[in-house]
Amino acid sequence: VNTTTTTTTTNNNYNNMPEKPRTIALFDVDGTLTVPRGEVTDDMMEFMMKLSEKITVGIVGGSDLPKQEEQLGEGVVKKFPYNFSQNGLVAYKNGELLEIQTISKFLGEDNIKRIVNWVMKYLADVDLPIKRGTFIEFRSGMFNVSPIGRNCSRPERNDYEKFDLEHNIRKNMVEAMKKEFADLNLTFSIGGQISFDVFPQGWDKTYCLKFLDAADFDEIHFFGDKTFEGGNDYEIFTSERTIGHTVTSPEDTKEQCTKLFLS
Repeated sequence: VNTTTTTTTTNNNYNNMPEKPRTIALFDVDGTLTVPRGEVTDDMMEFMMKLSEKITVGIVGGSDLPKQEEQLGEGVVKKFPYNFSQNGLVAYKNGELLEIQTISKFLGEDNIKRIVNWVMKYLADVDLPIKRGTFIEFRSGMFNVSPIGRNCSRPERNDYEKFDLEHNIRKNMVEAMKKEFADLNLTFSIGGQISFDVFPQGWDKTYCLKFLDAADFDEIHFFGDKTFEGGNDYEIFTSERTIGHTVTSPEDTKEQCTKLFLS
């Protein structure tokens, strides 16, 4: 006789209705649920599962889904009722895909060509001490533009950053693009040492809020670490639809959520 009782602790936590389904908490990943670029600890994941018995839980990360799975574990879209990667351009509800939005679909191929052609012509006329390769990287949710080229070495990257600060290479290019593509309502974000991102306005983390019907929730909480102006949590943190909470680490997230929802 087989006496093994299979207790399947369902990863599909959304099958069990939480005590307060009309309160949702959305969590950034890096620096909020994990250390930056690290993996979630068992302890933290256990806490999140406990929290999702109390309230509705959602994840909203800027990275793509494979990167999110590296940090939060495979099948993360089935762990909590809402999962948003790339700020919600890829959206899941109860383990089912709701939408995939891409910059090419949104802008159309003619505009994509316009941007690529203009960038290549502009960069051909920019004089830098050195140039390498991969000047424009096409990602599903954005363009990443690098005047020196993304495959420069670490020392070349450091030297370029100094040159760029002195000569405003990226700043001037962004100003020129804002004029050239004013009709497309694009956002330009200079980050890191060698490049800047180009994406449609509103494609920050507030994009995910369109999947949360106001009629379904009384409170939408957001927890993130980059909530300062210019940080990638700022827009959703300051949105009038959310109650924003700044955290400094996964431990801090746990502490704040315990006080708010579990005590």
